[in-house]
Amino acid sequence: MMLPPKVTERAFARLAEIGAADQGQALRVAVEGGGCSGFQYEIALDAPGASDLVLEGLGQKVVVDEVSLPFLENAVIDFTEELIGARFVIENPNATSSCGCGTSFSM
Repeated sequence: MMLPPKVTERAFARLAEIGAADQGQALRVAVEGGGCSGFQYEIALDAPGASDLVLEGLGQKVVVDEVSLPFLENAVIDFTEELIGARFVIENPNATSSCGCGTSFSM
C-alpha cells in the first residue's frame, strides 16, 4: 500500500500567507525527468485537476498528479526559511541521491 506524501503545517501556513486558496490555487508538486540527477521537482501554484491527490490543511491545498505520486511516496513537503532564501522543500525517502540545489534527485 502506497503512503501518500505529507505536508507540514509550516508549508500550509505559507500557502495561507500568500493567499493561494483565495485565488483558487493549490501548491502543485510534480516530478519530471531531467535535472542534474535524473529527476527534478516542479513546484508551482496551479488549479487542482480532477485526477490529482489533494492534501488539505489550514484551508489550503497541495496537489500531486497521479504520475508523480509513486516518486513522492511517504515524502514530506515543507517550507523553509534560510539565509539564502525561503522555499518549499521536499524530503524524499525514495531519493537515493540529490544535488546541492535540492530540486534534482535520483532513485
